[in-house]
Amino acid sequence: MAVGFIFPGQGSQYSGMGKELLEAFPTAREVFEEASEGAKVDLKKLCFESSEEELTLTYNAQPAIFTVSMAILKVLRENGFKEEPVVVAGHSLGEFSAAGAAGVFSVAEGAFLVRKRGEFMQEAVPAGVGGMTAVIGLPAEKIEEVLAEVKSGFVQVANFNSPEQTVISGELKGLEEAEKKLKAAGAKRIVRLSVSAPFHSKLMKPAAERLRELMEGMDFCRASVPILNNADVKLIKEPIEIKDSFYRQVFSAVRWVEDVLKMKEMGIDTLYEIGPKNVLRGLIRKIDRGIKVVNIEKPKDIEKILDR
Repeated sequence: MAVGFIFPGQGSQYSGMGKELLEAFPTAREVFEEASEGAKVDLKKLCFESSEEELTLTYNAQPAIFTVSMAILKVLRENGFKEEPVVVAGHSLGEFSAAGAAGVFSVAEGAFLVRKRGEFMQEAVPAGVGGMTAVIGLPAEKIEEVLAEVKSGFVQVANFNSPEQTVISGELKGLEEAEKKLKAAGAKRIVRLSVSAPFHSKLMKPAAERLRELMEGMDFCRASVPILNNADVKLIKEPIEIKDSFYRQVFSAVRWVEDVLKMKEMGIDTLYEIGPKNVLRGLIRKIDRGIKVVNIEKPKDIEKILDR
C-alpha cells in the first residue's frame, strides 16, 4: 500500500480549529508557539478566539491553517505513526504545508512565509476590483471556451477542483459577464465566493514578485519526499524548484484534478488529509472514488489511526 499526505488550503479554516488538539497534546502547543514566533502573531488567539470574518482574512487564514496542519502532523509522528508518504501535496496554501511536512523549512519559517504571502496577496488588488466564482456542473474545457469570449474584463480559471467544480478568478466586470455566459452554456450552479481578491489569476503577479523577493533571502532545504505541485503537476524536491513553484502558483491555476490523478498513477491508494475540515476528501470523491481519503484533524482521529 502506497500512501500520500495532502494538506488543505483556504476555505478550510474555522474558529476554534486546533483547540482540542492543543489541549490534548503538549506537542501541539509547542508548534503553535513556534509558529506564533515566526509569524509574529498569536496563533492560539487567532485560531481559537477570532470571529469567522477575522479568520477568513487571507493573511490570517494562511498561517492559521498552516499551523494547525503542522501541529497535527507533529503529534502524529511523535505518537508513533509509522506510515511514510511517497509524495506530499496540497491545495494552494496547502502546498506550503506539504513543503513543511517534507522538511523544506521549519514551522516558524513556514508560518512567517505564509503570513507574508497572505499580506502580499491581500494588497495586490484593491478591494472591490476582483473576485472569484465557483462554476458547478460544466466541463472545464467548456468553461475555458466561454472565458475566451469574455470582453468586459479579465477572467481566467483559478482552480480545477473536480470534474464537477471549477473556480474562475478575475476582474468583477469580467466575472459578471462570464457568470451570465456560463449559466447560458449550461452550468448547474454559479456561486460567487466570499473572498477578498482574485486569487490564482495574473492579477496576483505583484504579490508573486514580492513573494519571490522574500524567498530569495530564505534558505530552503531539499525536500525529504517529493512534493507534487499545483502549477505543473510535477514532482519537485530541489529548493530552486520549490521557490519557483511557490512563485508561479500565486498567479497560476491550481490543477488539483490532475494532481489527484497523478497520485493514483503513482500507485497511491490511501491519502491522509492532514488539516482542518475535510474539503479535499469531498473533492477527491468526485475525481476518483477508488482512492481512500482519511481525514486527520482532532484527537479522536489521531487515537483511531494510532490504535489500528
